[in-house]
Amino acid sequence: YQRRVREAVVSTQSTGAVLTLERGLRHTHMDHVYDFYKPDMNSEYPRVNGKLSIECFLRSLDITYKGYKMKAARKEGKDKVDSSHFDYLTFHSPYCKLVQKSFARVFYQDYISSDKVIDHLEPYRHIQSDYLNRDLEKAFIAHSKDSFDRMTAPSLLIPRNVGNMYTATLYSCIVSLFVSKSPEEIVNTRIGAFSYGSGLASSFFSFKVSPDLERVRRFCSSLSNIPSFLESRTKVSPEHFERLMKDRELTHHLPSRRPSFEVDKLGNGTYYIVEVDSEHRRQYARTSFLDAHHPRSHDKDRLLQSDCAPHYCPHM
Repeated sequence: YQRRVREAVVSTQSTGAVLTLERGLRHTHMDHVYDFYKPDMNSEYPRVNGKLSIECFLRSLDITYKGYKMKAARKEGKDKVDSSHFDYLTFHSPYCKLVQKSFARVFYQDYISSDKVIDHLEPYRHIQSDYLNRDLEKAFIAHSKDSFDRMTAPSLLIPRNVGNMYTATLYSCIVSLFVSKSPEEIVNTRIGAFSYGSGLASSFFSFKVSPDLERVRRFCSSLSNIPSFLESRTKVSPEHFERLMKDRELTHHLPSRRPSFEVDKLGNGTYYIVEVDSEHRRQYARTSFLDAHHPRSHDKDRLLQSDCAPHYCPHM
């Protein structure tokens, strides 16, 4: 998904951009916090402080969104801008409920920076540092629901189906927009984007979609296989999945092993471990890369060819 977005984004000097990053509008916030980290290299899993992580996420959104709005207002010669500045809003998506909370938080920031008075929202105007206030959260999720359904829900196609992909998650949301919306609906629009990484680093920025409808149509067409790709996944029972994860947890750090899994269930162009030797050197193979770009029905069952023979990848 990151690669697809990179293909769409080029410098503002180019006339061939599907997505153009709006220069001078990004606002970044960083801090030093242990909200989500991996101190034990023998474990597959990180340490997570759930409440702290949510607080860090929403506080970073507040800071970067307010900074973005100041820059956008200055650039456009306005007193202020708000969420109506965007046609679509996308967010880093650890889980989709947090995305809806984040969207509600954007509307909360708009409300407290405005002169509007809505009786049932007024009690929350002066408690913006209470990031875990459930009443505030529910009130603004309800207040922003119609806008969320229009501006952000279409970006959750891939995250809902795949889950948290960490760095790639925001970019899967942007790709989801181009899959979920027609070219006519997304041409010449502005997409806001909030990026977040625990520890922490965060940015709020925006893209402009090309006004060239044919160019946008071609890009949307290049993504049209994503729904069928998602549908082609192998379904397993929760019990089977738990066994797979348990086996990985117990063996991922061990030397002298040959992982056992069904290679024919892997997608075209997928790297997989063949063997880990006594010195912890990993040997990888790859399912047919050519088929990933030039599928041929008679090659469907041919996975390994000379161009993807096992090889050592010491840095992977």
